Amino acid sequence: MALTRRQTLLLGFGLSLGTGALLQGCSTTQAIRPRENRALAFSPWTDAPPPYRLGAGDKVKVDFLLTPELGEETVVGPDGYISLKVAGRVPAQNLTPAQLQLAIAQAASGYLRQPIVSVAVTDAKSARVLVGGAVQKPGVFPLPPRATPLEAILLAGGFLPEARMDQVVILRPPPGGGPVMLRTVNLQRFVSEGAAQDRVALAPEDVVFVPRSRIGELDLWVDENLNKLIPFNKGLDFSYSAGNGVVF
Repeated sequence: MALTRRQTLLLGFGLSLGTGALLQGCSTTQAIRPRENRALAFSPWTDAPPPYRLGAGDKVKVDFLLTPELGEETVVGPDGYISLKVAGRVPAQNLTPAQLQLAIAQAASGYLRQPIVSVAVTDAKSARVLVGGAVQKPGVFPLPPRATPLEAILLAGGFLPEARMDQVVILRPPPGGGPVMLRTVNLQRFVSEGAAQDRVALAPEDVVFVPRSRIGELDLWVDENLNKLIPFNKGLDFSYSAGNGVVF
């Protein structure tokens, strides 16, 4: 049986925090030079977020087009199921809203003839972002709606003195699957000028990495840090790939 996301997180952080090395970067004499469009390493960046995957605590509104009186709002329970009057218990963990619609329609077909179902996430309680590198408290944090990388870093206690604010890295699974996407943002410029090109809305499961002023290539950090942390996900069908056979 697959580990739950909470078990995965606890296991991953237990391994990393035990050595005091979780997402802290490497001390080298090289400057970080993340390459955002390497064909063999990263997918081209797109601002389209990957499909949201439901998790425990998420609130969803379920509507039936032809029988609106049967619509209701429900919460994904700790066991990953929702409960509906007309469909009973339906598994929701790891599903996208579109997939949950199909599951509810199938479950309700014993009571309704050809039910037309719509599902909307009204409160994404399980949305998370991972923040690592030169921050005060690396870890996984609840992702507020429309949060930016700067807000995520503030959730992690803010920058360390040696943080390189001008090359903060965002890693994101692409909407269609495949190698992870990479983008860098200049938060130093964003803070001082409010530059629009550095304002990025984070998506659930994003990784925000703040390099130190002296750190090796991103590949080296991935190899020595993030590949040792079991990915925090809800059954997403993707892997983070950073070249040279490194998968994290």
